[in-house]
Amino acid sequence: MSLSLVLGLFWVFAATVVALLPMRMQYPPGIMLLIAAPVLIVLIGREHGAWVGVLALAAFLSMFRRPLSYLARKAMGLQVRRPKEEGAQG
Repeated sequence: MSLSLVLGLFWVFAATVVALLPMRMQYPPGIMLLIAAPVLIVLIGREHGAWVGVLALAAFLSMFRRPLSYLARKAMGLQVRRPKEEGAQG
């Protein structure tokens, strides 16, 4: 297996672990994963072809659909809500 796919696999495992954390603890590692994802997708696409890169992009968009939607709405100046903590009062 190529280095880019091994790094992508570790990225997927890291994203899964981050998703299991409480919401307030997800932000710092989640941002790091968002920054690393485009680099990994480009590496995978260059090494294995455009179709594999598109599949990697689809997997990324599937896993990070809510944070990306939040960032897109904020960038367009639309109203955004931060997610509530489970069990939070109010």
